[in-house]
Amino acid sequence: MIASGPRPVAPFSHAVEADGWVFVTGQMPTDPAAPDAPLPEGVEAQTRRVMENLKLVLGGIGLTLENVTFVRIYLTQFERDYAAMNATYQTYFEPGKLPGRTTVGVTALAVGALVEIDLVARRP
Repeated sequence: MIASGPRPVAPFSHAVEADGWVFVTGQMPTDPAAPDAPLPEGVEAQTRRVMENLKLVLGGIGLTLENVTFVRIYLTQFERDYAAMNATYQTYFEPGKLPGRTTVGVTALAVGALVEIDLVARRP
């Protein structure tokens, strides 16, 4: 668990490491400083909050988004939000150095979120 990380919405660790591979649990668009505050409005704002939460978790174990090898994204409104989420998501990575990725549409996410993202990173 990362002390400054978001409050978990279920029983899990923020990240688990095995043989240099780091598996970061799906993060929600909650504010670590105000976990009971309303979620940001819209998928762009929620994507930014999720990515910032992922950066917090990675930073807590000495890694950055540059160490990410694979990402999974879950959207509750896939057709409506896919393009807007992509526009925000890609700003967090250097062009030409994007991790592998899968994006899926789901019927619902915890805390009523529009987006959740988990990832795999590799320690150098």
